[in-house]
Amino acid sequence: MTITANWSYPTSIKFGAGRIKELADHCKALGIKNPLLITDRGLAPMPITQNALAILDAAGLGRALFADVDSNPTDVNLDAGVKAFKSGGHDGVIAFGGGSGLDLGKCVAFMAGQSRPVWDFEDVGDWWTRASVDGIAPIIAVPTTAGTGSEVGRASVITNSETHTKKVIFHPKFLPAITICDPELTVGMPKVITAGTGMDAFAHCLEAYCSPFYHPMSAGIALEGLRLVKDYLPRAYKDGTDIEARAHMMSAAAMGAVAFQKGLGAIHSLSHPVGAIYNTHHGMTNAVVMPPVLRFNRPAIEGKIGMAAAYLGISGGFNGFYDYVLQLRADLGVPDRLSALGVGTDRIDEMAAMAIVDPTAGGNPVELTLDAAKSLFRDCI
Repeated sequence: MTITANWSYPTSIKFGAGRIKELADHCKALGIKNPLLITDRGLAPMPITQNALAILDAAGLGRALFADVDSNPTDVNLDAGVKAFKSGGHDGVIAFGGGSGLDLGKCVAFMAGQSRPVWDFEDVGDWWTRASVDGIAPIIAVPTTAGTGSEVGRASVITNSETHTKKVIFHPKFLPAITICDPELTVGMPKVITAGTGMDAFAHCLEAYCSPFYHPMSAGIALEGLRLVKDYLPRAYKDGTDIEARAHMMSAAAMGAVAFQKGLGAIHSLSHPVGAIYNTHHGMTNAVVMPPVLRFNRPAIEGKIGMAAAYLGISGGFNGFYDYVLQLRADLGVPDRLSALGVGTDRIDEMAAMAIVDPTAGGNPVELTLDAAKSLFRDCI
């Protein structure tokens, strides 16, 4: 099956196998003459990254690379990226990779035009209006995993290296001008990354669907995103070269990020402090905490989950859906407890305090109190 499309929702998306070849053309269309490709350390030497740089170089656009990016990007990474952008005289960013490369790349393009500290643009109220828009560089996003959906998002998650808290930095201009979704770039993902990023997409769709806020378009997108993950994540995990499965998972990842405009919830509220303190993989952390959060939210979401289960072809309503999640996790090698990811019980109070003020907490269907967060962490660890 061949999947090729041009989408303009929520931005211009160039979707299809082999479309990385268009990278230089899209730079030129945006007026970018000296791009900086930003990715993480692990991805920098990989063939897909070097091929992208070669495409730019062949078109006379250089092969500038910044890869000092942690798996959970920090303000230290951001400062170094902005310095590299400015010292190299760059006029655009290619955010390349998984969530870390995409988030850091977008934030570098944004902060290159700002004089205020990045924390002044946290996703709180109308703080984004503080930004100067004139110096924000154009962004092309190229995802190489199928999970975060940052390639179609208006925010980046940056860890404060001093407080070890994750902050959501928001501005409408974070939305890439062009996104290239080429499923061939995801073929080389290891099984553990396929599982973790795929479960991240699933968590985005699930929490967006369950969020109590009114956004029926996002709810519909979330529901179909859940179906794509259900049908194609096991296939992508089993056979990493299954290009059809890889393509549908790229769609599900982007759909999850579009959907969570409706809201997220306690899965992410718990996951963010864990990732900030223990540097765990975000998607895998989401997968581990998912069942306790489903149980916690059951009184408010049982009917919704029953409808979703019916659409997904899962019998048994909420119980059937819950059992499906447990089986999916087992099939993908997801640990049952956070202790398997190196998380201890000694910092539960600290993580709970962080969880209840995380911006995602407000979208949880059941109020996430301090006591509830502590109890959930005990269940998860």
